[in-house]
Amino acid sequence: MADNRNGNSKPAKGKTNAGAGNSYSIDLKTFSQRLKALYSHWNTNSDLWSSCDVIAIATPPQSDEIRYLKSSALHMWLVGYDVPDTIMVFMKNQIHFLGSQKKVSFFQDVKKSAKEALGVDVVTHVKARSDDGSALMDAILGVIHAQPKTDGHDTVVVGRIAREEPEGNFLKLWFEKLKSANFQLGDVTNGLSDLFAVKENEELDNVRKAAFLNTRVMEKMVAKLEKVIDEEKKVTHSSLMDETEKAIMEPSKVGLKLNSQNVDICYPPIFQSGGKFDLRPGAASNDEFLYYDSASVIICAIGSRYHNYCSNVARTFLIDANPLQSKAYEVLLKAHAAAISELKPGKEASAAYLAALSVVEKDAPELLSNLTKSAGTGIGLEFRESGLNLNAKNDRVVKVGMVFNVSLGFHNLQSGINNLKNQNFSLLLADTVVINNDKPDVLTVKISKAVKDVAYSFKEDDLEDEKTEKVKGRASGTEALISKTTLRSDNSEKSKEEQRRHHQAELARQKNEETARRLAGDGSGSGNNRSTAKSSTDLVAYKNVNDLSPKRELMIQVDQNNEAVLLPIYGSMVPFHVATIRTVGMQSESANTNSASYIRIIFTVPGTPFNPHDANSLKNLGSIYLKEVTFRSKDSRHMTEVVQLIKNLRKRVLSRENERAERATLVTQEKLQLAGNKFKPLRLNDLWIRPVFGGRGRKIPGTLEAHANGFRYSTTRQDERVDVMYANIKHAFFQPAENEMITLLHFHLHNHIMVGNKKTKDVQFYVEVMDVVQTLGSGKRSAYDPDEIEEEQRERDRKNKVNREFHSFVDRVQDLWQQPQFNGLELEFDQPMRELGFHGVPYKSSAFIVPSSNCLVELIETPFLVVTLSEIEIVNLERVGLGQKNFDLAIVFKDFKRDVLRIDSIPSTSLDGLKEWLDTTDIKYYESRMNLSWKPILKTITEDPQSFIDNGGWEFLNLEASDSDSDQSQESDKGYEPSDVESESESEDDSSDSASLVESEDDDEEDSEEMSEDEEGKTWEELEREASNADREKGNESDSEEDRKRRKMKAIGKARAPPAGSIPKRSKLRR
Repeated sequence: MADNRNGNSKPAKGKTNAGAGNSYSIDLKTFSQRLKALYSHWNTNSDLWSSCDVIAIATPPQSDEIRYLKSSALHMWLVGYDVPDTIMVFMKNQIHFLGSQKKVSFFQDVKKSAKEALGVDVVTHVKARSDDGSALMDAILGVIHAQPKTDGHDTVVVGRIAREEPEGNFLKLWFEKLKSANFQLGDVTNGLSDLFAVKENEELDNVRKAAFLNTRVMEKMVAKLEKVIDEEKKVTHSSLMDETEKAIMEPSKVGLKLNSQNVDICYPPIFQSGGKFDLRPGAASNDEFLYYDSASVIICAIGSRYHNYCSNVARTFLIDANPLQSKAYEVLLKAHAAAISELKPGKEASAAYLAALSVVEKDAPELLSNLTKSAGTGIGLEFRESGLNLNAKNDRVVKVGMVFNVSLGFHNLQSGINNLKNQNFSLLLADTVVINNDKPDVLTVKISKAVKDVAYSFKEDDLEDEKTEKVKGRASGTEALISKTTLRSDNSEKSKEEQRRHHQAELARQKNEETARRLAGDGSGSGNNRSTAKSSTDLVAYKNVNDLSPKRELMIQVDQNNEAVLLPIYGSMVPFHVATIRTVGMQSESANTNSASYIRIIFTVPGTPFNPHDANSLKNLGSIYLKEVTFRSKDSRHMTEVVQLIKNLRKRVLSRENERAERATLVTQEKLQLAGNKFKPLRLNDLWIRPVFGGRGRKIPGTLEAHANGFRYSTTRQDERVDVMYANIKHAFFQPAENEMITLLHFHLHNHIMVGNKKTKDVQFYVEVMDVVQTLGSGKRSAYDPDEIEEEQRERDRKNKVNREFHSFVDRVQDLWQQPQFNGLELEFDQPMRELGFHGVPYKSSAFIVPSSNCLVELIETPFLVVTLSEIEIVNLERVGLGQKNFDLAIVFKDFKRDVLRIDSIPSTSLDGLKEWLDTTDIKYYESRMNLSWKPILKTITEDPQSFIDNGGWEFLNLEASDSDSDQSQESDKGYEPSDVESESESEDDSSDSASLVESEDDDEEDSEEMSEDEEGKTWEELEREASNADREKGNESDSEEDRKRRKMKAIGKARAPPAGSIPKRSKLRR
């Protein structure tokens, strides 16, 4: 790994290392608490701190290696960040920080906290870039000389970490000055170890999340090993190591919502087999193939870190084990359990190893010489915490809050087989254990160590029994994850809310089953949406050498006509097509105009992540590609001109190719068959179209005609014509004008078409039924003005006339679509139901969004909104809670590659009506009290659909389920789900450790909802809804009696949903 790793390099909460910038902050409360703990431990346990008067901590520079340093651990523990290449000096009344400007500025914020907490002054010393810091060091050493001496010492005792040798000139100079300053030097390693040994709750939570990540990754790799062995594939240990490391570094691949910036490995994952074993954590996975023949052993060890807190797990797998191997593993399993059971508060650390030793002495004394010399170590910010080794001599007392990596094994055992691959074998078991008051908590217990789960038999006689056993084991594990909904008796009276809740529970079950089947059939669902790159054979600058211009001066040239750049290479002009150039840039050596300049050209190389192989490059995998070239010249003017010419030419070529590629994606439509002599085309006149045609000049209306197999819209201009085929229509809408200014026909298409120069899937034809802009006179307007009354009557007459014309056209087209040749298309005009509509912001502006029988639409404002109900996976109602005036709606589609559609700022008064409509259309909805980040959620699902299915599908959004499980989340390992997402609320009462992205509602809110259901009488919302329905039933005075009756029947039919059993199912998507 190439990350900067001083063992604790990754900062807390996903922020960068201190010193990389100042876009970070220290948790001052935690700093104050831990600074007090440091000084208190220093004062009360002086023997562990070598009775020092001053503590000097020098943190070395960053390193690419994985290493664990006490100095870095102190930084992480105290301020939450690793601040490398700095010097910290703790005195009784002062704390001195010495380092560069950026690093020292990091400690400016702690001055006040340190003063308030302990009364100590924080003094910072800034080392200039060109300065070696000698004078600043002398100043600090002078302050140390003035410190009071401990009784019995002639000089000041300065404590340092003796095992950490100084690195770099800066720290080496400090160490030399410290040695020559006539101080007595002591070692504070034991003091720091004891200080870090007992973990706070926040630290334990980080260890738990690291252990949970280990568990998930190990489960994934065990399944991988089973598949490799079952299919007899050849896989190297190093490739398994790489795959495991990627899974750790990207937790979403194993179904966890942990921020990848907070995650790292403790050591490169270890896979060993084939007789070559090394039980040390620093062992490497070699490039040999995984060996899984009879009597073979496979060791897998994984260590991960979260917020720099470590966790470790190791397992051994036996393939057709012989009796000796089986006995050795059973003894090791028993000894490992005995060691863990002895880790109790008040006992010495040696008791764990002695317990394991006793088991081996009793059950297999011949294996004593092969037993590891310790049963593990303490673990935390360091992978091995010194002073907490679980060996036979350590008399340190175990305390509550300590964490141990209990690791026990047998090495270099003999199997009695002559085959070199399995003649020697080793066994290893390791778990992360937290010390509690009652019994140890094994954080990695979910990865089974039982013989039946790690011993595999592939012999023909045992194959069927083994498969049956494993299937039963897995089935019993998954049954616990399936949420069961208990319904009340049908004989009891249920409220509408209860009916809806139970119906939604049934929809959740059906939806999860449907999603599981779809994901299982479609794989991960993730696809590569990149457009196919132009084949390298298509990029031809010159067809032959003779087309090159005669040789001129050897300098970079740009051939605009042939779209080529000619570069002088070894005395020849070599042409490159401009499309092969990825970037070009120029840089000068200095600001001097006479200085030389460099031009750097980087080419696209097939086979890289952003430039996949095309058909031609796959045929020539052995080809060598030029990656980049750099030229140096003193003619900066010419260099600038060349760079500009290349950029302009490249921009022009790419623009042309992109436009060509976009048109190439259009699906070829069938040719329109004009009505001719068969029948007179149906026609609507004086319509406008959206999107509008491009070009200049005054926009003019056109005519829409219905022909044999499609519509044609045309104006008097020859180039303004659009054909819409019936077969390409996905949804057709007719929306008459009521409160709007327009009456419209809208077609949502399967495939894009071109309207002018615009590519679109939505085409709309409309008529304005009244003037959008009215001129208001300066005089006072009266409601009884005859002119006003006459004008309003004319507008109503025009609106009714236009609506009747559109309605007549729609009816005739609908009759046309009833003919046999159109049966397969299932075309029908859908009319939005305004009484179910609600206001919201689907894009940038507020709009009135209306459901129809098959869709959710907004057809007035652009861009249009058309959502097919059958394509919706689930709906999440976000920001739902008491006191909220608005809430948001997130629509997740069945195609997880589509972005989640958000409709924001929906009034809370529309919540009940929206829930009722969603329930009647059989759409599963969830509620949450905050907005969710859907991109990482969908990415996690598509990358690892099996984990999504195993964890209950969409039930992680279930607010009621999260409420009921929140009380058990801290005690149950099965319910523990770590997450980086933190609640925005800072309430002290909120102590839930639930990892769900959805916050739980309070119990008080649930009680209030139940009380409100039992209350008698109508609420203000119900009264207001009835009043609005009554107004709607009355209608306008000028409306016909028939219109009023039809509107009244529609209002009665839609105002309240029928009982759940009688709800009509919405019609299926017509194709």
